[in-house]
Formats: sequence, structure tokens, C-alpha cells
Amino acid sequence: MNKIAAIFWKDIITEIRSKEIFPIMLIFGILILLIFNFAFEFRSEITPNAISAMLWITFIFAGLLSLSRSFALEKENDALLSLVITPADKTYIYIGKLLSNFVLVFLMELIIIPVFILFFNLDFSSNLLSVLGVVALGTFGFIAIGTFFSSMALNTKMKELMLPVLTFPIIIPVIITSVKICSSILDGKDFSQYKSSLQVLVTFDIIFAVACAVLFEYLIEDS
Repeated sequence: MNKIAAIFWKDIITEIRSKEIFPIMLIFGILILLIFNFAFEFRSEITPNAISAMLWITFIFAGLLSLSRSFALEKENDALLSLVITPADKTYIYIGKLLSNFVLVFLMELIIIPVFILFFNLDFSSNLLSVLGVVALGTFGFIAIGTFFSSMALNTKMKELMLPVLTFPIIIPVIITSVKICSSILDGKDFSQYKSSLQVLVTFDIIFAVACAVLFEYLIEDS
């Protein structure tokens, strides 16, 4: 647990000091929202499905910027080998990276959502907490997969290109389910109507996180 905390806080403190990824990720997300805002300017009403889809497209593309740099700093400074040869379980490296990536991306989402509400003149006040809960669950599944493939793409020549190519096909179930649940919440549907979808999302999160944590140990040894 100490190693998980050390990796987590190392990444968070490094980002606070360098401000290398978070500002870029946030600006990129706002630019995507601006494009959507112009695209929907002449529509009198935006459906819950469109709102959910726009939110998750923004989250995914902005979040990939954070994931693309997840292991890059260790690679550039030859620190990855030091992590690998430590006697502690290699799974701790993955968990620490997963948590730090999740916190950074979720913080970005917490800023993006009010901007989204402002741009499109929406009212989330009655169901904001429910939406945030689904966003957190969906983001966790996305980050679990993205962190794993970030380490896999690290040694490829086109790692920035390989990360989305590897990640997108696997996260489709998480994203589709998250969009569906958010749409149901924004549409004012009862919990019973999206309960099964929420259970599916939680199941995907658990499966992806556990599978990636188990496979990471074998992956990192070959890095």
C-alpha cells in the first residue's frame, strides 16, 4: 500500500509542479465543447442522448492526453527500470498509476461539466450528483483500460497513435453503457429503468481493473 501511495502522490505532485498535462487536457476539452456549441447553435433543443454523447466524447479525447503521458516521464528519465526491479508486487505500479490518472481526469471532468452547462444553457441541478456518479464509474473503466495500454504502447515507435488504437475498441462497452445511463438520468427516468445498465457498468469496471492488474505484471517485465 505504501508503494501505491508513493506512486500516486509522485504523479500528482509532479503534475502540480510542472503543470504539463492538466492545463492542456482542460483546454483541449473546452475546445471540443466550443466545436459542439457551434455545431448545435441552430438547434432549438438538444436531446439527452446528444448531451450524453457530447460529454463522453469530450471526456475520452481529453482524457487520452493524460494517459499518453502516464509512463512517459519514467521512460524518459530511465526510472521505469527502478520501479520494475523493486521487490514489491508490480501490480502496485499499475494501481498507483490508475489512481493518479483517474484523479487527474476526473478533476478535468468536474471543470468541464459546468462549462458544458454554461455553453448549452442546461439545467443539471436536479440530477447533477447522479450524473457525476455515472461519470466517475465510466471514467474508472476507461482509465483502467487506458493505463494498461499506455504501458503497452510505451515501447512502440508511434505510441501516441497506438494508445487510442488499442484503447478505443476495448472501452466501447463502458462508453456506450455510460452514455445510455447519463441519457436516462437526464431524461428524468426512474432508477429502476437504468439499474441493470448501472450494474453492467460496475461489472465492466471490476473486470477491466482486475484483468489489467493481473496482466500488468507480465507486461511491465517485458518493457
